[in-house]
Amino acid sequence: MKAVVLLSGGLDSTVCMAVAHSEGYELFPISFNYNQRHARELESAKSVAQYYNVSKHVVIETNMNAIGGSALTDDQLAVPTGNITSHQIPVTYVPARNLIFLSYALGYAEVTGADKIFIGVNALDYSGYPDCRPEFINLFQQVADYSTKAGVQDHRKIVIETPLLQLTKKDIVILGKTLNAPLQFTTSCYNGEQIACGECDSCLLRLKGFAEADTIDPILYKARSE
Repeated sequence: MKAVVLLSGGLDSTVCMAVAHSEGYELFPISFNYNQRHARELESAKSVAQYYNVSKHVVIETNMNAIGGSALTDDQLAVPTGNITSHQIPVTYVPARNLIFLSYALGYAEVTGADKIFIGVNALDYSGYPDCRPEFINLFQQVADYSTKAGVQDHRKIVIETPLLQLTKKDIVILGKTLNAPLQFTTSCYNGEQIACGECDSCLLRLKGFAEADTIDPILYKARSE
């Protein structure tokens, strides 16, 4: 059994990869250098891939900074802090990112013969991104069924797996610990420094999950260490 895993190097994608590994899949991680503000996540993704001793880790080069419109690709836009309860789509939303990433993953799954694509989207403790919702995943699955040779000619369904979709951050942390996921290699900080800021929305949401899970986050934080 083979599975393509979208691996950002963050908490969710790493736990998602741990789930695929626990289910016995041969892992084919795929990551993206999309001209984001920092490459810290890619460093983490490479460490996670090495931890699982994968035969190949694909890193796709693309340029979503050319589109702009996100604080994660445009350094002229400020990364928000202290806003984890807002229901508005934040400025850290990267336009159509998961749609683009899943399209690459679908092509990779077709070439490798993978039957599954694992993606760590989450519809509960998340930042309001429209491409993390079950509606988006369900519709992309329909597109996948009709947009590949595997689906149309070979009648081989490539299934989008979202094991974290209905989990809280607390649940994700507990699952990661249970599966011995290498959480020490992950990063979630939007600012991308070697030591996480502990103040951006992503850091705050992650720290909240670890606190509720009554376990210590293995990575370092500037705000927490001061």
